[in-house]
Amino acid sequence: MHIMKRYVLVLGIVLASIGLDRWTKVLAETHLQGSPLRNVLGQFFQLVFVENTGAFLSFGADFPYALRLLALTILPTLMLVGVFVYTLLGRGLTLWQIIAFSFISGGGISNLYDRITEGKVVDFMIMGVGQLRTGVFNIADVCIMIGLFMMLPTMLGLDKRRQLAEVAPEAKSETNLPE
Repeated sequence: MHIMKRYVLVLGIVLASIGLDRWTKVLAETHLQGSPLRNVLGQFFQLVFVENTGAFLSFGADFPYALRLLALTILPTLMLVGVFVYTLLGRGLTLWQIIAFSFISGGGISNLYDRITEGKVVDFMIMGVGQLRTGVFNIADVCIMIGLFMMLPTMLGLDKRRQLAEVAPEAKSETNLPE
């Protein structure tokens, strides 16, 4: 992929993720704050306003200030800078991986921005069936999860077999790949 196309793709996904997350958080603050839980699509999807001072499922909310700063701001900042730079410049990334890392970066940056500027993150969505329910989450979390799910083939090593078959079809017989 040409480097300029890659930059446009990455920045487009990151900025769209941040923009959508910011917009929906403003909507949640405007329309859900102070309201009771709202059911949408029966009880499968619910809306509720929550201010989360921790990370995923309020992890770290009760940490002492110094540990919370390190675990929820400094380390995520370093990791997000690394992922973002790798997404822009890393060699050998597939288009799928570039898109996945862009979603992870966009969601992470948006939640990190909230933590730095507000000391909290607005969450407002819950999904589930019966007693099986998610924690409260936001669009930034959805973007991160999209990116992680897109990375599953890479994490499980499935894409290496496919890439090997595409690059060197004769390698199929050497690696016992099905035709």
